[in-house]
Amino acid sequence: MRLRFAICWAVLLFGVLDSRHSLADAPPNVLFIAMDDLNDWIECLGGHPQSITPNLNRLAESGVLFNNAHCPAPACNPCRSAIFTGRAPNRSGMYDNRQQMREIMPEEVLIPQYFRENGYFATGSGKMLHYFIDAQSWDEYYPAKSTENPLPRSAEPTQRPASLPRGGPWQYVDTDWAALDVTDEEFGGDYATADYVSQQLAKDHKKPFFLACGLYRPHEPWFVPKKYFEPFPLDRIELPPGYKADDLDDVPAVGASAARNRYFAHIVEQGQWKQGIQGYLASIHFADAMLGRVLDALEASPHADNTIVVLWSDHGWQLGEKEHWQKYTPWRAVTRVPLMIRVPKGVSNTLPKGTPTGAVCDAPVNLLSLYPTLVDLCGLPDKSEIDGPSLLPLLDDPSGPEWPHQSITYLSKPGSYSVNGRTHQYIHYHDGSEELYDFVNDRYEWTNLATDPESSELLAKFRALSPTEFHERVEPSVDSLAKLKWKPSDGSDLPVSKPDGNAFSIYFTNRRDVAVEVCLVDSTGTVIPKISVDAGTRGKQKSRPGEVWLIRAKATGDDLGYFVVDDRTAEAIIPVANGT
Repeated sequence: MRLRFAICWAVLLFGVLDSRHSLADAPPNVLFIAMDDLNDWIECLGGHPQSITPNLNRLAESGVLFNNAHCPAPACNPCRSAIFTGRAPNRSGMYDNRQQMREIMPEEVLIPQYFRENGYFATGSGKMLHYFIDAQSWDEYYPAKSTENPLPRSAEPTQRPASLPRGGPWQYVDTDWAALDVTDEEFGGDYATADYVSQQLAKDHKKPFFLACGLYRPHEPWFVPKKYFEPFPLDRIELPPGYKADDLDDVPAVGASAARNRYFAHIVEQGQWKQGIQGYLASIHFADAMLGRVLDALEASPHADNTIVVLWSDHGWQLGEKEHWQKYTPWRAVTRVPLMIRVPKGVSNTLPKGTPTGAVCDAPVNLLSLYPTLVDLCGLPDKSEIDGPSLLPLLDDPSGPEWPHQSITYLSKPGSYSVNGRTHQYIHYHDGSEELYDFVNDRYEWTNLATDPESSELLAKFRALSPTEFHERVEPSVDSLAKLKWKPSDGSDLPVSKPDGNAFSIYFTNRRDVAVEVCLVDSTGTVIPKISVDAGTRGKQKSRPGEVWLIRAKATGDDLGYFVVDDRTAEAIIPVANGT
């Protein structure tokens, strides 16, 4: 009898140990989905009454929707770099789109690489980092990781601009929209990304996988197949619910200056406001449809029950609120982002019951927490030097635990940031000016409470919770900058400068074996020498968008060629005589 009991106990114990061993040998897969420039204009967040997002709704209803999630930075590059490294901008010095992640953080281990180091197969497609793949971090990628170009080719109109005339060289060339007479497959782009990800989901992988899906829309340009425009007739387009004509009256000067970046005024002047809203809604509708293809593929795959799904957007977008068009600002229209996480039951040792279905979490969270959360959920070794807290307690009980953290978004200048709590948002600019909003009772942040004496106690609390240390901004190397197009002199008349926009630096790199003069061709056609650049050296000159710079041989005065400055700091390479 005792022997039989001992045998039964041993069998039971072995079964438990074997079950644990099997679970450890088969950690959960991860499907990591990013959407670009997507604000709260999705049905489950209620940002715009006309949005059509059934697949985002479907995912939200199957897991946890974070209703108060924010980006680490309101721009693609610093946000995505923070997510993939786990390092906050104020600690890394990575603040804006012009910087290069690997110049600033050359040794940081990105999420896919950390998963690879712990037994995962890492692959993906589309935009996850800021227009590069970081080939060393992935096993495979589409397009091929050796290209370092993450975007599959997509269709464009035959004529550019298609809808919005370019207001000047200050304007980003892809601020434009159009309905294309193509099928989804003919459009390419996100269709190709969704296709690759779907194929990966259909495979029987030998290892657990970390699979990234970077959907580019609704990033500009808002060109998508015309069927996604059709549900949004122009005569029925509604303006943004958060728009208020005098909304900048109580905003500090530094904030108002950042808001009025010329785009919104130009769009309104061109009679394109509703057309732009239509293009954005259509692009969201298209991105949602591509998400649906991926979710369908997951549900039909052998991995449906053992794959954690995470969906996020890198930041929001303003379409006229506070007279702003674009991102880069500290207000919730930009900082607040969709974030959804679904963990199936029984796949994670740290969350064995999985996530509840249809749960909404109001705690202030940040995308900086995605790295440590996935490490926790997948049972990987703790990763040192991670700046965000794991979301595991909130996934376990979205409404219950005390959440002691605020969510901080860092702007492009050290010392400028916003802090979101459960009911209020605090904004601090580098010059010391402030804003405070009660977003529960003032969703669109129309009333700045920072000067209200009754808010003094709350302001003091936010100041006490605010960051105090800021890494200096690390300037990008000249080699990493955009390159101006060299136009050799052919004897024809030079164009004249049409300066329009703020000044920035242009770096003139002289690859010739003779010294050159860099001369401004002003708006009257007068040639004004500015700097000399010796053979094989580089010179720096302040310039503005639309200015023309003539390059002359210093010894002979011969005209060699010229550059026309675009909308950002850049390198102007003066090639050797044969043009290279």
